[in-house]
Amino acid sequence: MAAASRLRACTRTTAHRHDSIPAAVTAPRALGPFEVTVTEDPAAFERPLDDYAAVVFLATSGEVLTPAGREHLAAHVESGGGFAGVHAVACAEYDRPYYGDLLGARFDRHPAHQPGKAVIEDRTFYEGGGTGADHRLARCHEKGEGRDFCTALGHAAEAYEDPDFRAHLPGGINWAARPGTNGG
Repeated sequence: MAAASRLRACTRTTAHRHDSIPAAVTAPRALGPFEVTVTEDPAAFERPLDDYAAVVFLATSGEVLTPAGREHLAAHVESGGGFAGVHAVACAEYDRPYYGDLLGARFDRHPAHQPGKAVIEDRTFYEGGGTGADHRLARCHEKGEGRDFCTALGHAAEAYEDPDFRAHLPGGINWAARPGTNGG
């Protein structure tokens, strides 16, 4: 299968493990035109990722990559591959500057799970923003020759059944992966 239709998904955790991970794993498979390979094995990233349109981290936490894996992830994005991070990825690889720059923000903690309202400010990939009373829940930007998309949404397993989230997630993954234009 061509790289443009393949995703490498990582669900490895070495810190907090979210109960939503099984639901998160089903989302890219059900919502996009992709063959998805899911792994928790850091060795899966110790070789070039050229065979994948995007790498997707699903609720990862702690140190999830080896030094070689970190190099290959950076090379993948810098040379035109995609990265998508879904919930909690900002608390993974915490001491790695490249990864933090890729995400655009770091996660310290969040309040108890509570209902909220997401306001879409710009449907054409709004840039900028910051943290404070209102802060972004999703971000996408170009990095090197590649693209990355990250969303804080997806904490609860129920989120993966929500129609709005089910539209949001593949939109971001597809944007990062550029189906039909990346790889083969």
